[in-house]
Amino acid sequence: MLTSRISQSCRVTSQNVFRRFQSAQARLAESSIESMREENIFTEEHIALRQSLRKIIENEINPHVEQWENEKMFPAHRVMKILGSNGFLGVNKPVEYGGLGLDFSYSIAVAEELGNIDCGGIPMAIGVQTDMATPALARFGSDELRKHFLAPTISGDYVACLGVSEPGAGSDVANITTTAVKDGDDFIINGAKMWITSGTQADWMCLLANTGGEKAFFNKSLICLPLDTKGVDRTTKIEKIGMHSSDTAQVFFEDVRIPQKYLIGDEGQGFTYQMLQFQEERLFGVASVLLGLEKCIAYTIDYCRERKIFGKPILDNQVVHFRMAELATEIELLRSVLYRTVGKFLDGQDVTKRASMAKLKGGRLCREVSDSCLQYLGGSGFTHNPVSRTFRDGRLGSIGGGADEVMLSIICKYMGTLPGRKK
Repeated sequence: MLTSRISQSCRVTSQNVFRRFQSAQARLAESSIESMREENIFTEEHIALRQSLRKIIENEINPHVEQWENEKMFPAHRVMKILGSNGFLGVNKPVEYGGLGLDFSYSIAVAEELGNIDCGGIPMAIGVQTDMATPALARFGSDELRKHFLAPTISGDYVACLGVSEPGAGSDVANITTTAVKDGDDFIINGAKMWITSGTQADWMCLLANTGGEKAFFNKSLICLPLDTKGVDRTTKIEKIGMHSSDTAQVFFEDVRIPQKYLIGDEGQGFTYQMLQFQEERLFGVASVLLGLEKCIAYTIDYCRERKIFGKPILDNQVVHFRMAELATEIELLRSVLYRTVGKFLDGQDVTKRASMAKLKGGRLCREVSDSCLQYLGGSGFTHNPVSRTFRDGRLGSIGGGADEVMLSIICKYMGTLPGRKK
């Protein structure tokens, strides 16, 4: 009897925890919309797009997040089809392949709204579909290739993944060892890819492989690889400390034969194409964490206002409310850097340095905000709640898509401060 009452009490407490989080979420969504109105790169059309996406998130995604987190996988085809049918998987992709034909600022508006999803794994997988595996295909792929792979990815009929990292080459992209050797009209692919988001469910992979030549930056190509091809093994699912609802796999290739016409753009330009894709990936990643970090702060404020210690609310302690103000300021500054960078990107400027700065700061803020908020929740912070989930999910921000150290190296390169380089 006592055990039953305790179990019921725990379930009620858990429900209250996430109800408090959803209340904070609603307040912040409107605040985020007002921030967009203040920026000259956003219009009422951007806002309308976000509001439409929010309804889908509230009705089709968030009600199932707890189940998908527990199952360690969300149904990628089902979710992508819902988003694709409503135009959210090809916002800035060509109209002739099912996209909306809008500029990149609309993708950023969508990415920021995805922060309303109650976990990090699902926005990350959506970002792979829209801004990591498909930009090069949309920009450089042949008409035949885009009809075969891009169009069904935009519609949500295909799930896409990106194959760059390997067991022995993550941040060091130039040293990947997967090969695609010509044999008649085909490529024969051998090697392995690591940390592949949606790897167990994806229909095809945007694969970076060595296609010949001595120079590391000019011997790589991007290839569309159907994952049901003979010789592809993706049975090795990777368990992670966070991003639970997103499946991650190690994928092996043994004498995988595909047509050479599946090559994206020019042979030997894969490294360059991938570097271009990285910029969109990093900006997407920054945009997608903003609301989650703000929700962490809002949730913590509500909790610390209700929870008392030594006869007064925790929030009344200056160290607590000053810290919340400081973190909120940091997030708003990150949003400003993001919007400014997007503005320059739309003008055709090289934003590598600024995108790297934003990505660096975004990853570190994910750690800083969630760690501070978790601390102020005390023992509750070490239990299952939105803040501890953000703590687990957000830690990937300083690793995936280029580790902090890689971002610092890129920034140093542009500043001319690397050893042996002149400004």
